[in-house]
Order: sequence, then structure tokens, then C-alpha cells
Amino acid sequence: MLRQLQELGSHAVDIYDFLLAGADPRIQKYPLMQNPIAMSAILLCYLFFVMYLGPRMMANRKPFQLKEAMIVYNFSLVALSTLIVYEFLMSGWTSTYTWQCDPVDTSDSPEALRMVRVAWLFWFSKIIELIDTLFFVLRKKDGQVTFLHIFHHSFMPWTWWWGIIYAPGGMGSFHAMVNSSVHIIMYFYYGLAAAGPRFQKFLWWKKYMTAIQLTQFVLVSLHATQYYFMDSCDYQFPMILHLIWMYGTFFFVLFSNFWIQAYVKGKRLPKQDVKQSMNGTAVHANGKHENGINGSNRQENGNSHKMKKA
Repeated sequence: MLRQLQELGSHAVDIYDFLLAGADPRIQKYPLMQNPIAMSAILLCYLFFVMYLGPRMMANRKPFQLKEAMIVYNFSLVALSTLIVYEFLMSGWTSTYTWQCDPVDTSDSPEALRMVRVAWLFWFSKIIELIDTLFFVLRKKDGQVTFLHIFHHSFMPWTWWWGIIYAPGGMGSFHAMVNSSVHIIMYFYYGLAAAGPRFQKFLWWKKYMTAIQLTQFVLVSLHATQYYFMDSCDYQFPMILHLIWMYGTFFFVLFSNFWIQAYVKGKRLPKQDVKQSMNGTAVHANGKHENGINGSNRQENGNSHKMKKA
């Protein structure tokens, strides 16, 4: 038995070394990119806090009032997401990329290195977005910490770490650029909403946040699907395209289900709003509403439901 365990451990180490051997040396210069241990540790701590430690700490405490912190946080992510989209565009999508079969530029040209930098910045933004859930826990919005929210927030940074460690750029980065574009709109809405009831009249479009997310998944899946209909394509990591296609389709189904439950059946709206939510019509009630972004719900003074993740 001991010998079998040793052999199993040896094989695991060999697999681990094999996986890291294919990493792009340019991305490994960035923080948390040397190996997946630190990244995985951060995500495990996140899961431990939001699923166990945080709720226990807050059980006998009053919810924290984090209005100012949330305003700063949301508008900071608007700025960061805008920068990320701009950098993706300037790193190839508005110059050398064809929007079809675009391989990863593995050179050390200024444009290629700029793409590597923004790929890392996009991944790091997913680590920052873990704070979304911390706000929920500290404000005792435990019902908003859904399976879909936690899965999206933990699965996205873990898979994207592996994505950019091999392919920082190329047609696989389309997903990141579109996701960041959606986040500009999302966090702008959240920033206004967190500012208080006086901004509610400007947030009539909250229902369409879920529609924007659904559109994102359609675009991402269609772009990746091009690969299967090309006569030839020299993109170096087709496995990433397979995963993006499956990811987009999987979350499209989940978000569609949320749309049906929230806006067609009205099951996820506040009780006083259900009767007004017939025929898929979203409503406002005392500034409280649920929306479907990144698998969670932000309520009260404009904290709407946040799923992301692409």
C-alpha cells in the first residue's frame, strides 16, 4: 500500500511538472503566476470564509453598513474594467487581429507584451471581484450567496489562471474582452445603485442586466465556435476554445433559468412585487429589486442580483 501511494504521488508530481512546463515564460514574471498554489490558496480561503467562517462570525452581529465602501469599490471596478477593455483593443483586437482565427503572439514585441500584461490584469480583476461576496456576508445577505454566485466567482479565476498561463492572448482573449465590457455596465449600475434611493429613477434598465449577460455568453460561444468551421486555424491551444464554448453554453442555460424564474414566474422577486411581475415585466418597489448578474442578489438601495462572470 505504501509503495502504491508513493507511485501515485510520483505520478502526481510528474503531471504537475508537465503542466507547468508548458507555461508561457512571459506571464510567469507576474505576481501569483509562478505556480497555482498561491491562487488556489486564495480561492480556498475565499470559500472557507463565505461558506463557513463569515456566516458564523456574523451570526450574532448586526449587519455592517458599507455604503461608502461599496460606492468606491464599484466605481473603481468600472475604471479597471474600462482600462482592461482599452488595453485588449490596443494589444491586437483593433490592429493585427482578424476577429476570426487569431493565434497567440509569442514574441517579445511591445504589442505582444502588452497583451500578456492585460491578460494578467483581467485575471487579477477576478481576484478583486471576490470582494463582492464578502460584502454579502458582512451585510448578512446570506440568501444572496447562492451556489451559482460562489461557483462563478471561484471557477472563473481558477480556470482563467490556467488559460493565461498557456495562452495570454489570441482568439481565446475575446472572452475576457467581452466580459470586461459587460462589467463596465454592471459596476456602473451597482455604483449608482449603492449611492441611495435618489438614484433609483435612473436605474429603470436594471432588468436588462441579465439580458446583457445572456448576450455576452452568446457572443463568446459563437466566436469560439468559428474554430470548428474553419478549413485551417493555427491557434495553438484549441482546448481553451473547447472550454470557452462549453463555459458560455453552460452559463447561458443557468442565466436563462434565472431569467425565467425571476421575470417570467416572478419567484425571485420580493413578495410585494410578484403580482406586478406578470408577463416578464420587471418592477421597482421601494428601491428593492433582484437582478441576475454573477449568480447573486444585491438588494436594498440598489444592490441588485449579481451573477459575472464571464
